[in-house]
Amino acid sequence: MAIKITDECINCGACEPECPNNAIYEGGEEWSFAEGTGLAGKVTSKTGITADADESQEPGSYDVYYIVTDKCTECKGFHDEPQCAAVCPVDCCVPDEDHVETEEELLEKKDFLHL
Repeated sequence: MAIKITDECINCGACEPECPNNAIYEGGEEWSFAEGTGLAGKVTSKTGITADADESQEPGSYDVYYIVTDKCTECKGFHDEPQCAAVCPVDCCVPDEDHVETEEELLEKKDFLHL
């Protein structure tokens, strides 16, 4: 399951540099598949987004930090636990029950992101 950031986020930014997939962005900041990954050219994500890897995507939130589901692997293949949750001072990095994935699926996503 991917991780999400709740509205309780205090915008401290502690989570952003911890993400090995560059899946965490400040509220209002656009994102792309290429940032922090090995993706290039046209890609299709697990959730069905097809875009050029360098193309800017709409922010997931304008108010608080957010996690791009298509780039979140819960740190599988990098760490034993999600690093965003480990460093969050207000415990607002929580499992996203709308995006449940098995460990195998998360590792496949990691391999997809980091060719």
